[in-house]
Amino acid sequence: MAHPATTTLPTPSRLQWSGLSIGAVAFALPLVIDVPGLTPAGERMLAIFLLAVVLWITEAIPLVATALLVILLQILLLSEQALVPLAEAPLAARDYLATLADPVIVLFLGGFLIADGAARFGLDRNLAAVLLRPFVGDARRTVMGVMAITALLSMFVSNTATTATMFAVMIPVIVSLPAGRARTGLALAIPVAANVGGIGTPVGSPPNAIALGALSARGEAVSFLGWMLLAVPLMLVVLALAWWVITRRYVPAGTPVSLELTPDFATTSAAWVFYAIAGGTIALWLTEPLHGLASSTVGFLAVVALLGTQVLGADDLRKLQWHVLWLVAGGIALGAGIGATGLDEWLLGLVTWELLPTLALVALLAATGLALSTVISSSAAANLLIPLALGLASGVAIDPTLLGVVVAIACALAMALPISTPPNAIAYATGEIPTGAMATTGLTIGLIGATLLVVAMPPLWTALGLL
Repeated sequence: MAHPATTTLPTPSRLQWSGLSIGAVAFALPLVIDVPGLTPAGERMLAIFLLAVVLWITEAIPLVATALLVILLQILLLSEQALVPLAEAPLAARDYLATLADPVIVLFLGGFLIADGAARFGLDRNLAAVLLRPFVGDARRTVMGVMAITALLSMFVSNTATTATMFAVMIPVIVSLPAGRARTGLALAIPVAANVGGIGTPVGSPPNAIALGALSARGEAVSFLGWMLLAVPLMLVVLALAWWVITRRYVPAGTPVSLELTPDFATTSAAWVFYAIAGGTIALWLTEPLHGLASSTVGFLAVVALLGTQVLGADDLRKLQWHVLWLVAGGIALGAGIGATGLDEWLLGLVTWELLPTLALVALLAATGLALSTVISSSAAANLLIPLALGLASGVAIDPTLLGVVVAIACALAMALPISTPPNAIAYATGEIPTGAMATTGLTIGLIGATLLVVAMPPLWTALGLL
């Protein structure tokens, strides 16, 4: 009997081969060389951390594979199940595995299921059609509407799903415009608004979830509404400035735009149940201080309600973006290991941070997050930087929430290249946005946002009593 043909494995690029080689050496060095100031557990954690840095930067293996490898290596090297036992394990194996079901993961799971339901019942597209009606006629006004609606949807639906939805709605409008700058501007508006809108809520983008998980592990819980109070003011200002930059650079005043969008909301019993569950979930997220239910519990409530009413089923669970959830879990596990082994204190002790003014320190972290996320996944960058930033907070008497939120938002503001974020990749694939236009626009908006994040937001947060 003939066996079915096997799928050909992808051929690693030269960069990936280099990443595997450098990663192996970086992993081995702390294990064979005595590192002054580090305990044996710290040396093993340093080996895992260096390997993760190399693999995430070079993408020698998929990002999610690196995240899961981090958890596996922590179990095999740092837990009570370590292949070479330690005198005292920093954390138990179950603690590392528990990150796969961390409350932040459950929160994101609820958000993903709501996004899946919104796409199934056409809620996202129909809402876009209804909300775009006041913005017809003039291209600059249309760009304003597209950016506002995209940002709003990205706050509660993943920015990747929102970008795909908005392009499905707007592609007929984009191609109806004459080839040139106006088409580029309208197409650019969607990923920019999705990236900016994603900073507004904990479920908007993975860096937000990574920061929440790391803060929670250190006893610094931030509620759903608390995150919004910190992030939405910046989001609105950056969104308005992004609209001004895009329209002045690409969209001539008076360019006519015709929109023919007819909403067709599903009215089946399943659709009505979904509308009620989704609306109730968002309402509970926004009123967390009133009822006391944690946002993760509310997200889990949505999962149970959607599956229990059979609005969604097992097929919908299989289609979820599990790789994103596991990538976030790997980051939470990495942060837990770094803190438990004292690696954070050792790494941060290599530099005299106390000599830096607070503003310079926050600016350095934001700039590093923005730069790193431009060339690698923002999730991977957040996974690497947030644990170190929180470790730094305890050493120099800076509010850890401030540093966690700043690094997460800085990572999410990187949008200069197609590889920087999934919304950028989706937008670039349409063929309507030249790489140069994406780079200059994304870099400009990212720098504006990061500057406001560092200079304006900490004083505002402190004045409002949010920190």
